[in-house]
Amino acid sequence: MFYHYLYSLSDRFSIFNIFRYITTRSFLAFIVALFVSILIGKRFINFMKKKQFGQVIRDDGPESHFKKAGTPTMGGVMIFISIFVALLFCGNFLSPPFLITLLVAISFFCLGFLDDYLKVVKKNTDGVSPRGKLLWQVVTGVVAGYFAVNFGVVDSSLYIPFLKGSLVDMGQFYILFIALVIVASSNAVNLTDGLDGLAIGPVITSAASLGILAYVSGHAEISQYLYVPYVSNSGELVIFVAAIVGAGVGFLWYNSYPAQIFMGDVGSLSLGGVLGTVAVLTKNEVLFVVIGGIFVLEAISVIIQVASYKSRKKRVFKMAPIHHHFELTGWPEPKVIVRFWIISIFLAILAIATLKIR
Repeated sequence: MFYHYLYSLSDRFSIFNIFRYITTRSFLAFIVALFVSILIGKRFINFMKKKQFGQVIRDDGPESHFKKAGTPTMGGVMIFISIFVALLFCGNFLSPPFLITLLVAISFFCLGFLDDYLKVVKKNTDGVSPRGKLLWQVVTGVVAGYFAVNFGVVDSSLYIPFLKGSLVDMGQFYILFIALVIVASSNAVNLTDGLDGLAIGPVITSAASLGILAYVSGHAEISQYLYVPYVSNSGELVIFVAAIVGAGVGFLWYNSYPAQIFMGDVGSLSLGGVLGTVAVLTKNEVLFVVIGGIFVLEAISVIIQVASYKSRKKRVFKMAPIHHHFELTGWPEPKVIVRFWIISIFLAILAIATLKIR
């Protein structure tokens, strides 16, 4: 919001012209989010310790995790405080893609906060019921998809990397597809959040990749040159993901092994929802499968495990999600985390490389 005021001053003071540039505002959003996250992190952790709002560890989880019981959680609150402060200074609140992404972020933040509140504060280990959580996510995704399609933010065509044109026009069914991507992304990031720093690493790399793609899709000349579908105002999403990267790096300062605080559902559900929203609003929903490959792997491992046990009464993995499987095979927790980060970085680079081979 302050961006609108500061940019209006450019008529009198030429220095404020810098706020017209997305790259400048993205850099500022990153710095502000990083600074705020680190600044409030220690205070937030101390507050959660004082209130004894600690993580509840599953009885059926790896034994090595039992010692983490009581570690402060709901770190997603400090992440999104940092993001929202950065957006207040640098975000363009007149941009439709920006507003739709903000809608999803706020809705999923409220859902995650309610879930964590019930678990941590009210000591209700179940939190929000799975059906209630899914219904909330689907409704949010459908509303976001409705605004995106029917208000002309994006077209209803599905684009595939390596193809210069669209694959198929999905019409109004594209709204349901958008909801599917957003809900799947949210839950996949939530499943990944099981080790110290495991989820926030791929979130940072995915956000950075989507930021590059958002800049390309929002630039008429560059998008035409690279055969990328042009989406008006999608460049404003670069500021959003830059704030996520900054807040994520600041959070990682405290969340790295051994973690002083956990993200909680308030962080994982909302961050996953935002990433999925940015992917569909930049027409990179299919490429997002590559960018968020770690999240996809985690989600698929759970699906396979559940399907196998229900159909054959046998488990494919020692434990799901798959990061627990590697733990139980003898990998130390830091090794699992760093190796997953490496894979995430590789997939992010691979996704960006597709821009030159379309």
